[in-house]
Amino acid sequence: MTTALPERDGREAVVTLDRREGPFGEVVLRQRGRHYEIIANGCFLMDTADGRSERLLIQAALDELDRTGDGGDGAGSGSNGPSVLIGGLGVGFSLAYAVAEPRWGRIAIVERENAIIDWHRNGPLGAFSGGALEDERVEVLHADLLEYLAAADGERYHALCLDIDNGPDWTVTDSNSGLYGADGLAALWHRLQPGGVLAVWSAQPSPAFEEALRAAGFSDVATHEVPVSRGVPDVVHLARRAG
Repeated sequence: MTTALPERDGREAVVTLDRREGPFGEVVLRQRGRHYEIIANGCFLMDTADGRSERLLIQAALDELDRTGDGGDGAGSGSNGPSVLIGGLGVGFSLAYAVAEPRWGRIAIVERENAIIDWHRNGPLGAFSGGALEDERVEVLHADLLEYLAAADGERYHALCLDIDNGPDWTVTDSNSGLYGADGLAALWHRLQPGGVLAVWSAQPSPAFEEALRAAGFSDVATHEVPVSRGVPDVVHLARRAG
């Protein structure tokens, strides 16, 4: 990593810690005061200031599985627990929260940016994922989520928890919009076990996405809001593949 001289943004110094070119453009790790943030192609993606909605992404999916009893081989833990695919490693809040819950069985994390994986393994973001990448239940899949979902012989999961880009209505990478369209939702539906739960993080509510979920055959569509200081709440969209 390289350390640049700090810029001034308001009253806080902003230091660029690493800048890399990847297959989908530039990704940057910056430090703002005591927090870290990821910038993708010049657009703010996420930071370590508040992980409530990222944790809700995981908890809401598990609660929904518990509610209907569709969580794998019963209410056990480890290999007997439900499987979850987390789309996007980000700053690590979702993965760390999943690993802290012993009821989850297999935990797969898909991240397309090698830089982000490296910032967790060898950089400052490891403090936020808390060694979760080393948990025996966790498999890190360095892949593009859309390509991974499209594999014909792909594994099915009890829960899909996706924190990709900034949500259905605001994508930093144009290709990510395909995840929220008809083809992407069909791929998600097929990657769920019958009765499985889809949870999607978004930087803002999206009634249009709720309708798209229903049109794609999902049931029990709901939206959970998390108030944030900037005004518009973060949300987790929740839906189920009928059994």
